[in-house]
Amino acid sequence: MSTNTHAVSRRSFLKTTGALGALAAAAGGAASADAMFGTAPVAFADGQETTTWGHCAINCPGRCSLRFHVKDDEVVWVDTFTSKDAGFDDLQPRACLRGRTYRRWLAHPDRLSYPMKRVGKRGEGKFERISWDEAIDTAASKLKEVIDTYGNEAVFVPYATGVSASTSRPFNRMLNLVGGYLNFYNSYSTAQISCITPYMYGNKQAGGSTLSAAEDAELILIFGSSPTETRQGGLTTHYDWVRLREKTNAKIYIIDPRMNDSVMGHSETWLPINPGTDAAFVAGVAHYLIENDMVDLDFLHTYCVGYDEETMPEAYKGMNMSYYDYIMGLGYDMVEKTPSWASKITGIPAETIEKIAREIGTTKPLYVNQGWGPQRRSNGEWTAWAIMALPCLVGQIGLPGTSNGTREAIQSCSLGKLSAGENPVKKSIPCFLFTDAIDHGPEMTAKNAGVKGGDKLEVGIKYMINYAGNCLTNQHSDINKAHDILADESKCEFILGIDTVMCDSLKYCDIILPDLFRFEQVSQIATGSDHGYMITGQPCTSPKFERKTAYEMASMMAEKLGVKEEFTEGKTEEEWIREIYEGTREKNPALPTWEEAVEQGVYVEKKAPFISMEKFRADPVANALDTPSGKIEIFSEKLLQFTEGWELQDGDTLKGMSTLPPLPVYIPEWYGVESTTDEFPLVLTGFHYRGRIHSSWGFIEDLKEVNPQEAWINPLDAQERGIEQGDTIRVKNQFGIIELLAKVTSRVVPGTVAVSQGAWHMADMYSDPERVDRGGSINTLTTQRPSPLSKGNPQHTNICQVEKVSA
Repeated sequence: MSTNTHAVSRRSFLKTTGALGALAAAAGGAASADAMFGTAPVAFADGQETTTWGHCAINCPGRCSLRFHVKDDEVVWVDTFTSKDAGFDDLQPRACLRGRTYRRWLAHPDRLSYPMKRVGKRGEGKFERISWDEAIDTAASKLKEVIDTYGNEAVFVPYATGVSASTSRPFNRMLNLVGGYLNFYNSYSTAQISCITPYMYGNKQAGGSTLSAAEDAELILIFGSSPTETRQGGLTTHYDWVRLREKTNAKIYIIDPRMNDSVMGHSETWLPINPGTDAAFVAGVAHYLIENDMVDLDFLHTYCVGYDEETMPEAYKGMNMSYYDYIMGLGYDMVEKTPSWASKITGIPAETIEKIAREIGTTKPLYVNQGWGPQRRSNGEWTAWAIMALPCLVGQIGLPGTSNGTREAIQSCSLGKLSAGENPVKKSIPCFLFTDAIDHGPEMTAKNAGVKGGDKLEVGIKYMINYAGNCLTNQHSDINKAHDILADESKCEFILGIDTVMCDSLKYCDIILPDLFRFEQVSQIATGSDHGYMITGQPCTSPKFERKTAYEMASMMAEKLGVKEEFTEGKTEEEWIREIYEGTREKNPALPTWEEAVEQGVYVEKKAPFISMEKFRADPVANALDTPSGKIEIFSEKLLQFTEGWELQDGDTLKGMSTLPPLPVYIPEWYGVESTTDEFPLVLTGFHYRGRIHSSWGFIEDLKEVNPQEAWINPLDAQERGIEQGDTIRVKNQFGIIELLAKVTSRVVPGTVAVSQGAWHMADMYSDPERVDRGGSINTLTTQRPSPLSKGNPQHTNICQVEKVSA
């Protein structure tokens, strides 16, 4: 173990860890530096503590560095990477507020310490302690029983984001050695944009430019992104965004239903828009550009397919199916997409749409970027596609200062992963539809549910291994429906859960195993943003109680199932990590040796700005895209043919169409600004929160005090309902009821309520007939109906009503 000795005074601690006075003030004095990060002056007095490097492993691209100060085998406080560690001031992968509170999580009273089995109903949270032998024997025996009875297609590993590292998926490897499991595709975060981007750009050059490339732009458009909230930390997109705003002279517009924290300090950059209407805004801009001859026809005719009749595929010419025809009202819905039309939908004045369109048409370079909020909707595939089409219209792709309308690129020190081997089961489902696969799996087909690798499922999910995930309930849509499905033990017969604390999803597991954090074991991770970095960590303390690593657990199950030798190949987890790293060094010899990486803890690589599609722009023939045409496909024949014959629901497509649109059109949401009702007159949208990454840290009391769970509501809507700042309110719709605090603010557009996602679900699922969630989890209110193309998570597509809770 690499250790260093430091004599750290309390004064220097407070100085090096940042603006803690501001933190305490933000909390109303409730959360001090001592409470958040730890202090223990007695431990520092003799200067004998040791330090080890570790890393955050939650689903944030920051995965920041953590330095653990240890005394008597206990962590006394946590700090992070600073300029003196690297020898330069500008590139510092420092941990955010959440990462620096890991001590609170590490030693939390609710930390899981022993294997347990369920003794109550699923969801009640009643468990008793058992031995490791009983836990592993039960989990392995039930797995064998399910495989023997139903086949390996009945086994599933749900989507989970609580652990990221080079060896963080050992259960997948173990399952492949006993016949495999039902795969999933997509993610809860990016299903819609990940699905549609290859249709337009292919896969080879589909990523966006780095934010550093925007330093050369004159105009920057950001759709639905807030790096300072979603990607905090010292060397991830938060850093890149702050640096960009300091360096650029460009005009910036952030198009969002909220004045998010990335806008703060520059409120003139906020362009308020009704949720789910970004594609309508783009259509209104496109109409103005076309009508005023501001489109770049040379670019569109050289690099694109489907803009106008001249660039349509031969089979579809003369049918008014081009993008031009859609915008000008000559095809599809026969509605002209004027700025006035767009204004009525978006809430943005027509004059403002025209003004921004003029700026887009006359200002170069133009950098267009989108976050993942706009695409996480019922119409998200077409929203993402429309935003990508915007820079194409004016030829602002592949040049300095431009991007292609997707999210910014992340540049990483790439590391390999522990091989999972080949999965003998070839079928896969969208990850968002796992509850459907439990409830009525054999009814799911390629045409109605996006099943891949076969025409349909033969059996429902009967066995799950839920490792480091809270998507069984808390992060899954319609928690009440998820509860009803999971509580029925005749459907999914066994659930194995592995985690560090008892989150809501773990209450539905039959056996629970206590996990170690990645910083309590040897671990390595690589990530980055504009620049890349790698963290090589050693155990901060010895394992406490009966906690084990996931690799140890999977090895024990493999031994029970007779495949341990194949699983481990005679290697410890540390030996696997080192072998994976040495393979990476063969491809990148500039990386430090293993011994140097351990000693350094943190390794940073400076990288040049990356310009998306630069090679394609320079030579579209030699560097053709891997789309069917080799060009940018604004019209996708491939999508039209792939989705032919799909079973669609009302609202999945444009009125009058029986197929999914092969263009970046605006489709009204099922539950949106154009489909509110008298019963549910408000739009409900979600957002990411500083105090959590998804539901991780959602139970840490100090962070909850600093970041209370609130519903943002505009003063106009609050006044109509007699609601004042700080009132407890009920937000309800056809799926459920939540209670939380009211944040009355003009930072959210009228008619919209915004609730941060990830709050821990707190409802009595058996005694309360209304199942009121007093934790304020937005997923109590979100629909489990998937978006039509990707079958993805439409978490931000909701309508609701709000009322004050009587005292």
